[in-house]
Amino acid sequence: MKTAGRPDGHSGPNHTNGTLYLVGTPIGNLEDITLRALRVLREVDVIACEDTRQTQKLLNHYQIETPATSYHEHNEMTRAPELVLRLEEGARIALVSDAGMPGISDPGYRLVVLCIRHNITVTPVPGPSALVASLVASGLPTDSFQFFGFLPAKKTARRKFLEQLRESSSTSVLFESPHRIIESLEDILDVLGDRPTVLARELTKIHEEYVRGKCSAVLEELRKRSSVPGEITLLIAAAGEEQSHAVHSQPLKDRVGELMQQQSLTRMEALKAVARERRISKRQAYREFEASDE
Repeated sequence: MKTAGRPDGHSGPNHTNGTLYLVGTPIGNLEDITLRALRVLREVDVIACEDTRQTQKLLNHYQIETPATSYHEHNEMTRAPELVLRLEEGARIALVSDAGMPGISDPGYRLVVLCIRHNITVTPVPGPSALVASLVASGLPTDSFQFFGFLPAKKTARRKFLEQLRESSSTSVLFESPHRIIESLEDILDVLGDRPTVLARELTKIHEEYVRGKCSAVLEELRKRSSVPGEITLLIAAAGEEQSHAVHSQPLKDRVGELMQQQSLTRMEALKAVARERRISKRQAYREFEASDE
């Protein structure tokens, strides 16, 4: 029996239309799911899944008995209108992908647009995302980034796409498949130069790994391996980050001394300049400088 009320936890009069819930699911570790997501999955009328077999593992783990139906890239043209009809009749539907937030390089966009067009409530239930998880652990700047999904599969299209990133001032985040990662890194090195690059794979799983370094170093490491299995997120530093990366890796006291000599700055002026470079406060820069003498 479904519990009374709405899965979003709000009471009140029933609406004519139902609600579509976009539910974030684990990207690896099954413990990475919110209490709200579990409640919504239990209380909705049906769960629309990218792969019902994959989602069933999650449902079985948490003893959720809500029926599931398929919704993937090969049937979304027909399935989206069918789900909208059910929603217009008052159904509550949760949309999930195999991992992470639905709609991020996964089916979902078409259904969301249709629901909005038909005045059906769309409610996100936030959860894990390989995009954000890899970004915050990458060591690359996070104050400005851009996400592009999967790189083009064909070499000519891929290189043309990479040309657009040549002058990018943001960290670029991409998905890539294991069987194309080597040739994609070769193209990145050739088109964009030897930028700081991070390969993140199998996030939150037993074999979680980050390969960090210049693009040439990451490429060299992967070439040593017989294969690079698992889900891969690729992060590329912004244009000009090569120099910035080298500066940030330099001990703060050494950088201060370098600026004092090169630009004839006082110690305090050099400390202020380093603080701006590293995007830290002047106080923090001073503390680090003083700590280096201890």
